[in-house]
Amino acid sequence: MFQAYVRGTGAYVPERVLSNNDLEAMVDTSDEWITQRTGIKERRLAAPDETTSALALRAAREALVEAEMRPDELDAIIVATLTPDTMSPAAAVYVQRGLGATRAAAFDLNAACTGFVYSLTVGSGLISSGIFRHVLVIGAETLSRFIDWEDRKTCILFGDGAGAVVLSRAEGEESRILDHYLRSDGVGADLIHIPGGGCRTPATHESVERRDHFLKMQGSEVFKFATRTMIELLETAMSRNELRLEDIDLLVPHQVNYRVIEAVRRKLPIPEERVFLNLERYGNTSAASVPIALHEAVASGRISRGQIVLLVAFGAGLTWGYNLIRW
Repeated sequence: MFQAYVRGTGAYVPERVLSNNDLEAMVDTSDEWITQRTGIKERRLAAPDETTSALALRAAREALVEAEMRPDELDAIIVATLTPDTMSPAAAVYVQRGLGATRAAAFDLNAACTGFVYSLTVGSGLISSGIFRHVLVIGAETLSRFIDWEDRKTCILFGDGAGAVVLSRAEGEESRILDHYLRSDGVGADLIHIPGGGCRTPATHESVERRDHFLKMQGSEVFKFATRTMIELLETAMSRNELRLEDIDLLVPHQVNYRVIEAVRRKLPIPEERVFLNLERYGNTSAASVPIALHEAVASGRISRGQIVLLVAFGAGLTWGYNLIRW
């Protein structure tokens, strides 16, 4: 079997910044309340004419430049998203068209906040099996279109953005993806969901009036799930790969909530400098969270050749998983 490695990364966030102070004028909340409970200070919102595929396209172009690849060399494009441009076709098709990636298969994958980790696993598998040589994997979201801006429990958390990686077949490369781990538990499907818009609850006047097309979340249960799952992912990665905690040079977690990440960091424990965080500036961007953080970690010099990097994510479904990478 072949192996895949990360050849390039990219990211894009919209220009508009929505700060905690801005939210104070919209809902019953405060900068102090949001910061203490989440660690988030601001998030980015897509412009009215910016779609999920538009954000994804910007991130993809940067990743291709870093990978020194042309779009027509790509064999596949996978977009992880729960907020596609349209129900059909997939957001990935619009990205493929925008890039001019004429040889590439294109499809979306929805595993909510774990979507990028799932998609990186699929992309790596397509390369490992020998089917493809080069796969573009993107996490992109315009969650601001699906947030109830009257619900202070959710509107403070989420933002828009996109991150991307180019995967290529590892031929003579020491860098490679070492391990993947994916799990789900549908018993918790209603803890984070958007009830309206699918075949179960198609759009009607009544569904709109009930606000069924906005994201709903049971915060306390999600907090417990995220904390428990993040510990499981770290322990599983170490056990499966015979690693010690100190062997992991950088942990890049889903940017869900500072209190979740801090609780896990102290319990294991993990030194603060070996955990990458940017949620203060972007909030929770769901499937875009991990790839944006990964790109910023690379761009800022926090990741260097030969280091062991662990990506972990968890989200609606319930879903969770990791990717272990030797950079």
